Amino acid sequence: MCGIAGVIDKDASAAITGGDVTARRLDDLTKMIDALAHRGPDDKGVWSDSECALGQRRLAIIDLSPTGHQPMSDDDENFWITFNGEIYNFQALRSELEALGHRFRTKSDTEVILHAYQQWGTESVKRLRGMFAFGLWDKKQRRLFLARDRVGKKPLFYADLPNRFLFASELQGLLALPDIKRDVEFSAIDSYLTWGYVPAPLTAFRAIKKLPPAHWLLLEPSDNGWKQSIERYWSLSYSPKFKLSEEEASEAIREKLTEAVRLRMISDVPLGAFLSGGIDSSIVVGLMAGLSDKPVKTFSIGFSEAEWDETPHAARIAAKFATEHHKFDVRPNALDILPMLVRHYGEPYADSSAVPTYYVSKLTRSEVTVALNGDGGDESFAGYERYLGNRVAEQVFRVPGARTAARAIDSMLPQGAAAKSRIRTAHRFLSSASQDLAGRYSKWIGFFDAGQRNRLMRPDVRAAINGSSPEGWMSRLFENRAGLDVVDSTMGVDVDSYLPFDLLVKVDITAMASSLEARSPFLDHEVMEFAARLPVDLKLKGTTSKFLLKRAFADILPPENVNRRKMGFGVPVGEWFRGPMKDFLRDTLQGDKARREGYFDQAAIDAQVNDHLERKAENGFPLWNLMMLELWRREFKV
Repeated sequence: MCGIAGVIDKDASAAITGGDVTARRLDDLTKMIDALAHRGPDDKGVWSDSECALGQRRLAIIDLSPTGHQPMSDDDENFWITFNGEIYNFQALRSELEALGHRFRTKSDTEVILHAYQQWGTESVKRLRGMFAFGLWDKKQRRLFLARDRVGKKPLFYADLPNRFLFASELQGLLALPDIKRDVEFSAIDSYLTWGYVPAPLTAFRAIKKLPPAHWLLLEPSDNGWKQSIERYWSLSYSPKFKLSEEEASEAIREKLTEAVRLRMISDVPLGAFLSGGIDSSIVVGLMAGLSDKPVKTFSIGFSEAEWDETPHAARIAAKFATEHHKFDVRPNALDILPMLVRHYGEPYADSSAVPTYYVSKLTRSEVTVALNGDGGDESFAGYERYLGNRVAEQVFRVPGARTAARAIDSMLPQGAAAKSRIRTAHRFLSSASQDLAGRYSKWIGFFDAGQRNRLMRPDVRAAINGSSPEGWMSRLFENRAGLDVVDSTMGVDVDSYLPFDLLVKVDITAMASSLEARSPFLDHEVMEFAARLPVDLKLKGTTSKFLLKRAFADILPPENVNRRKMGFGVPVGEWFRGPMKDFLRDTLQGDKARREGYFDQAAIDAQVNDHLERKAENGFPLWNLMMLELWRREFKV
């Protein structure tokens, strides 16, 4: 697990002239990797030839010896790589490559990627099982090959400038250079206000792009300068469906998850697990306990507000598997970390669960260097309420008059219901009655619809968006999953959007800010591919979510954990804004600085804040979205 960066000088004649260009390239690269020091406190390396410079900050996990130092080359120094991540099948790949005549100098997975590329070229990424982002320079062909893992566990940003191409693990790495202008990409801001995140390939800065998950990028010379090509190498398929009994499917998924956990327990440093008490993290901890000869170290976060606190459920699992358990309680003053989080994310990010995730990462890092988690279980086994909501909507709203009745009932519901209440869930369901599938999904997961965004933004900000349509993007994602059952299609869209651009960004940034590696057995692509092809009713059976997981692991999990309602991992921001965070909220969104420089119509902002504080509406999460955008704007002076 590391921070990586690279610089390509496209002007070959300038590069060949000598020392000044090379010195500048190395100086810039050093600034980039120094900005990523938190991702790799154990080692630092740079390398350069006449055109390319690669750098890395290393968090040593596999092969702790000096031979694991990066950037790393092959024996002939024709290929150089800087790599972030873990390849869990590297030992099997190494054996295959040795049989083909390759010889290895180290015990690292990094060297396996080098030899795999030599053997199979760009097709090599399809053979990698793990989480990764890397830059590989082919000196003879003068080609840069960038690649990112299938689901987007590891980030990769790049800037394609007229005379230079730069890449880095985080926005901070690129923004460390004056080459990168900080002009705002307002289409990205529009997407952020809609979803709470900025989807690839956009970033909040016009000069920088994200390489999407499951894509590679090739930069190579051409007759007209340098040519860039980007290609997708993997997509999750939901058909053809397996024909398996419940017992056969249960045995198969238990076997596959056990293998995924076993592979992720390979480490030369101490490891543990995040434990929320939900079914996914509980399964991971249970499997770890069965595979380990000593107690598993587990880590949980709690809240004083009972409806947000899962620690009793986590404690039950910790007792069941006799783990060495650690707990931290989050209080409103914990939000003193917000400026630091804004800096690390580098662009607006509105998932409030970043706060407890940072704290559980910090707590975990005090004991171990690697932590397994339950991320990805919901998206593969139908864990979110929206999957059931969309299924019911597809059936109910076919009935004549049902949509009109739904809107009428919704108008009678109290609008200030608490975020986790059944009334709030009913409101999201009923208010989307007139929408298509993509529209209903947006109601479940979105912050502001198009009308709300138009009322919030200043006219000049709206004009700078250039015809952006976040809703159109979401509709296209659903069109790509056309023909599937509504549950499969919604899970597929989550895999293409919410999972990589929200959840995985949250965990990567908060964990790496603490120099902690996070591993996700449920996101093993072989587990995901198997789950996708299971019949839908094995995932959502009637109203029972995660049916197969509950059946497959019923013998090792306490019934209280299996049968309870999903809580989610969030922060009680609504109540905090009405209490200890009220002054901070008002200063951020209604203070003089926001009124002078902010992106919003102040009257619209005042209405959002006042309605929430007066309990006329439950605007906690929308206000968090607006607050984080304003904090980002101030931090990056844009």
